[in-house]
Amino acid sequence: MDIINILVADDDREIAELAEIYLKNEGYNVFKAYSGIEALGILEYEDIHLVILDIMMPGMDGLETCKRIRENHNIPIIMLSAKSGDSDIIEGLQTGADDYVTKPFNPQELLARVNSQLRRFLKLNPNSGPSTEISVRGLTIDKINHQARLFGQPVSLTPIEFDIICLLMENQGKVFSTQEIFESIWKEKFFDSNNTVMVHIRNIRDKLGDNPRKPLFIKTVWGVGYKIEK
Repeated sequence: MDIINILVADDDREIAELAEIYLKNEGYNVFKAYSGIEALGILEYEDIHLVILDIMMPGMDGLETCKRIRENHNIPIIMLSAKSGDSDIIEGLQTGADDYVTKPFNPQELLARVNSQLRRFLKLNPNSGPSTEISVRGLTIDKINHQARLFGQPVSLTPIEFDIICLLMENQGKVFSTQEIFESIWKEKFFDSNNTVMVHIRNIRDKLGDNPRKPLFIKTVWGVGYKIEK
């Protein structure tokens, strides 16, 4: 893909312009929005590959905007938050965000997060493995089209959720610790102080209707991690 379009949505114009400068220097094409409504309008008409979304915006805030985006798009979403509390970050992840950066942020950290998400979303080689479709007890993931189906019905998973379930399905019977999941998916050193992996696992279970007490898919191995039984 020659052109990668990134949407930066933040009502603070200085922050939006700072992000734009660094993203353009990295070779990305940047669209800016200063409200949630404006961001949704751009997504309707432009081919956007990643969204950087501020939580604290007037009118429609970033959390509601994220929910609206997830109704029609599975592109990566990185939330910006001036709050570093666990509850704010977890709420952002529960609405469908893939990652977060707290303000004030280091532009290089933001770039690293953007590059990591885009590598996962855009640069996966569908022919790198022996199989492009995996099925487990009615759940099928299509690695070429990046789609999931449950008993034939589509399941809307975010890129991070898709990669987590794919990791577990490709390694049925193996228990993955939270650290192993984080480092396998995020390709970064483990720092999961805000239960990021746990929130994504919970979101996956909710979308699959998977009861954690009697799981059909993701089983919790207490004190160890998560697995999908063979």
